[in-house]
Amino acid sequence: MTEKMTDGLEIKAGAGSDDAALFQLMNAFESFKMENDARLDRLEKRGASDPLTEEKLERINAALDGYKAAMDRAALDRARPSLEGGRSDAGDEYKEAFSAYVKRGEEKSLSVGVNADGGYVVPGETEAEITRRLTEISPIRAIAGVRQVSSSVYKRPISITGPATGWVGETDARPQTASQTIDAISYPTMELYAMPAATSAFLDDAAVDVGQWIAEEVNAAFAEQETAAFVNGDGVSKPTGFLSATLAAESAWAWGKLGYVATGVSGDFPSDDQSDVLIDLVYTLKAGYRQNASWVMNRRTQGAIRKLKDTEGNYLWQPAAVAGGNATLLGFNLVEAEDMPDIGAGTTPIAFGDFRRGYLIVDRQGVNVLRDPFSAKPYVLFYTTKRVGGGIADFDAIKLLKFAVS
Repeated sequence: MTEKMTDGLEIKAGAGSDDAALFQLMNAFESFKMENDARLDRLEKRGASDPLTEEKLERINAALDGYKAAMDRAALDRARPSLEGGRSDAGDEYKEAFSAYVKRGEEKSLSVGVNADGGYVVPGETEAEITRRLTEISPIRAIAGVRQVSSSVYKRPISITGPATGWVGETDARPQTASQTIDAISYPTMELYAMPAATSAFLDDAAVDVGQWIAEEVNAAFAEQETAAFVNGDGVSKPTGFLSATLAAESAWAWGKLGYVATGVSGDFPSDDQSDVLIDLVYTLKAGYRQNASWVMNRRTQGAIRKLKDTEGNYLWQPAAVAGGNATLLGFNLVEAEDMPDIGAGTTPIAFGDFRRGYLIVDRQGVNVLRDPFSAKPYVLFYTTKRVGGGIADFDAIKLLKFAVS
């Protein structure tokens, strides 16, 4: 099925092989480079761009986003295994009890599955599938550190400064050294919920794999809410997002703040050597963090970045080299997160860092389902909850680009 056509560029979701889809993406990028080169050449010679060229460039830019989105959806679909193989004779009593509860409200004798507050704890396979799909769908969860805990709050000690050391001769005195500085960061878990609905006829269908159905219904809703919180959450009944941290210019950085590099222009890149600020941002990060660093930005910011070149005329943005991979910027993976802000005066639309070390997501074990056949007749509602927290783990591992004078 063709989703979109622009200047001869077709976007076919799920059509053809991975190699064919990747070939289409590469062709679109070549078209983009040709049009952008023409735009830059006209700007250099005449001081103004052709509106038709600008319009065509934006259409190709949108096509590139569409190709990548289609490839991502196809890769996600292929990665989804059947939870229980569609077999009603799996022989697992607990899964059968959960299925009976979802379909008919029966709790049988397996009271271990009943939550003290009402509802039912989903089988382990379903819980793992929800988390796995969240990892694939949520861009921040895919690159951040993740811990599973059994309590409501996870406390993590971190050493801000190591113990003082020094060199001494064989007979020199060994004065006492200063102690290291330890900070404890708490990550409370907050309740995240979704409430899918189904008809009784659907639930009565013997072929329905209820574990798979629950996972499919809630994973997209959970992922959307999670990603928004991991980026911008204020910590009130939700995780604390990394953009909610106190910001400081990199020259005045201190623990407890996120450092940023300013572009020097309010709401824009500098007029000359635009790519220099991106290179500056890369090298604000210490070498140990750069090895596993990723860029995080939304698709509109990525569209603006695609037009930038280095001093030798090479494009900084490059499409994924393999099907299902990420685009790169200056050789580092680029992750799209639509909850990142757009380029604007004083905004921080670009983050760069080792998110595996810089941001921690805490999942409390257990996903609960409460069956409600009364509130929305003739539908049966399933109040599905999980508890998740999140916050910055290392303030030195993530840096931001701020579109401001200073």
